[in-house]
Formats: sequence, C-alpha cells, structure tokens
Amino acid sequence: MGGVMLAFVTSLRHPRNAADYGRVEELLRTTLGSLTAQTSDEYLVLVVGNQEPAFALPERVRFVPVGFPPPRAVDGPHADRARFVRDKGSKIGVGLLAAREAAPDHVMVVDADDFVHRDLAAFTARHRGHPGWVVDEGWVYSGARSAYRRQPAFHRTCGTCLVVPYDAYGVPDHLDETASQDEVVAGFGDRLEHVLGAHRHAVEWFARHQGRVLEPLPFRGAVYHVDTGENHSGKRLRGLARPLDADFAACYGLPPVRRTTAALWSAVGPRAAAESALAFGRRAAGPLARRVRGAVVRA
Repeated sequence: MGGVMLAFVTSLRHPRNAADYGRVEELLRTTLGSLTAQTSDEYLVLVVGNQEPAFALPERVRFVPVGFPPPRAVDGPHADRARFVRDKGSKIGVGLLAAREAAPDHVMVVDADDFVHRDLAAFTARHRGHPGWVVDEGWVYSGARSAYRRQPAFHRTCGTCLVVPYDAYGVPDHLDETASQDEVVAGFGDRLEHVLGAHRHAVEWFARHQGRVLEPLPFRGAVYHVDTGENHSGKRLRGLARPLDADFAACYGLPPVRRTTAALWSAVGPRAAAESALAFGRRAAGPLARRVRGAVVRA
C-alpha cells in the first residue's frame, strides 16, 4: 500500500455488546457498499473489530483484528458513555495505526452503519494538503422507513462528519496496530476522548489545540442511518420525510430502491404528519413556557 488520498476508518462493537451481531454485520456490509462506491480509486477502508466479518470483504477493504475486552461486562447492547468512548476510540486509534503504511492524505472516521457521498475520495484527491472539512449539513435516513430528510448541524448528531489530514491525529510513532488497548489509550491521550471516540465537540478541539479551522464540506457528504436496532444513541426518524429515491440511493451507495406503497405511506402518511405536528408544537411551546415562567417570577 502507499499514497492513497483518503482512508475511511470504522470500528465494530464487541459481539457480546450487540443485540444481534448478525445485524451488526449486515449494517457493516451496506456501509462498505457505500464506501466502495466511490467515483475515484484513491481510497482504502479499514475495519477494526474483535471478530472478522462472516462475509467476504470488498476490494480496498482490510479488517484489522483486536483483542480488546467488551466495554460492558454483562452481555447486552449498550455500555455507558465512558466505556463506549474508550472502546470506539481505541479501535479507531488502531485503525489509524494500521493506516500509517498507506500514508493517506486525509482520514474520515465512519460509523459502521452510515453512508457517504460517492465523490468524497475524488474531492479530497483534488485538495491534497487541505486542513480539513466538517460535514455541517447532511442527511438522516431510516432504512426501516425507506425515508430520509435534511439534517442541519450534522456534526453535532453523527460521528461520520470529519475529513481531516492524517497528521492531525498525532498518531504515536512508537505504537503499531498490535498495541494493547491501554497503550492505545495512553498514546492518543485526550484525542481519544474528544476526537476518536466522540465527535460532538471535535471541531472545537481541533481549533483550540491545533489552530485548525475545518471548513464546511461544500456538499452533503454523509448520511446518518437511524432506526437500525443497533444505534448506540437509539435515534429514530420521526415525522414527515422524503421517500427513498434512485438518485439519493446512487449518490450515497445505498442498496437499490424498491418503491412500495408502504414506504411512501411511512414517509408522508398520517402518522408521519402527526409526529411532525407534535414536534412543531413542542418546539413552539418551549419559548412560550419560558415567557410564562419569566412573567411569574417578575410578578
């Protein structure tokens, strides 16, 4: 390997901390279909996990095994936030260590159930040396509903949101992909907690610690996949949305569209309309309630 422009790095949860590990692998397969649908070959994909996927990996995809313990000792799908961040962050760290041989110009950390725009690799290849981008406008998609809609402040919601130079991660020179979890945690320091294992304040972290100002990506570069049954956040797509269409599916490498009456009804039917109306009412009621409370205090 050597000289790729973009490395996609993703991680898999421990099999003991999944509600259905077969479902985890199914979601990974669809994500890899998206990642490998790039219009440029200037990329590679690294998947870090405890158990190699049961299906054959596509070209340009490499599995990196780790022996890290499950973040939650009791079998079940959800660890607390600190243990989740340590598990994900250390696995992403190993992925970065494994990527070093390929000397990528940029890296995008991807959640193993999300989707990305097919032109990302081509875009980064045209902007070698750029200080990095943030996906501040994206999409949220429900495979369960075959529906999607715009997602503002995307980087506050989804971890598939940063495209930054490899060097920005400060990958420790003294470690390689066989490092222990404790060594990876110590080697990356607070980068693991604030950038590798979590994303909500990563833009501010890069600005504060590196003076690195990430530009908004000039197109909607990623799709947050919810309603999967394996989301750590448990997020769902409620309310009115757009029925999945062929152009969207092709742009983000989703499985072929099968337009059905049920999918259309789920996206724009009465239940979706009622959920949107309820959400609007809650948003409108918030400022009113605050004004009422303020008036009571002043009285």
